[in-house]
Amino acid sequence: MFRKRFYYIIELQYLGFRYHGWQKQPTVNTLQRMVERTVAYVLDHKNFKVLAAGRTDAKVSANQAYVELFVDKEPLDLEIFYPVFNQNLPQDIRALSIEETDENFNIIQSPKIKEYLYLFSYGEKFHPFCAPFMYNILEDLNIDLMQKAAVLFEGKHNFRSYCHRPTEKTILEGEITHCEIKKNDVYVANFFPKESYLLQVKGEGFKRNQIRLMMGALLDLGKGKIDLDFFKKTLDPNEEEIVLEHIVPGSGLILNSVEFK
Repeated sequence: MFRKRFYYIIELQYLGFRYHGWQKQPTVNTLQRMVERTVAYVLDHKNFKVLAAGRTDAKVSANQAYVELFVDKEPLDLEIFYPVFNQNLPQDIRALSIEETDENFNIIQSPKIKEYLYLFSYGEKFHPFCAPFMYNILEDLNIDLMQKAAVLFEGKHNFRSYCHRPTEKTILEGEITHCEIKKNDVYVANFFPKESYLLQVKGEGFKRNQIRLMMGALLDLGKGKIDLDFFKKTLDPNEEEIVLEHIVPGSGLILNSVEFK
């Protein structure tokens, strides 16, 4: 029997601090679980499917993320569905827009540029309210050296040292179009430290825990635990494999924007 299907793309924002990432898991609360639960409540049926443009890790937030919604049998009345869907989402998840698409659009395979930010501060311990948004390092950091190193991530590289537990099928090559460390003027609050910083990274795709491993290596460099020569070796395909293990917490990471090509 022929199944009629309707296609929609939803733009979302969420604070990831209380979630175990996007992907649905049986014993913990995830973003996919809450989104699907809300869709089912609004539609009063489960004849639908939700796919995300990417899977964020536990505690990672998103300023702009996209999911594709497939609905069987009956089309949505978007003027009715959208406000009710938003009203019933948890307060730490918000829909920004919804529009109809078609079967030719594939949210996973469609080329897109993702911009991630990792917020951090150092020195004095920050206000506890900052914990969902940034990482706090009590040691002093050599920010100038970290800034010089961050630029080295730009371009095409083998990111084997920046992929957590790759498999034989993992594609380790990738390209970063922009990478820099600068003072944070993007996300501000009266309880934030007077001075905080962010790592800004842009690219089409990233490996498992890649940006959190990149931030970990940059922080180790800033603390003096490694030097710039060692840092360069992590990106040199002619060097012996270097396994990096400093994965910074997910709570400092924000998927800031997604741009479909």
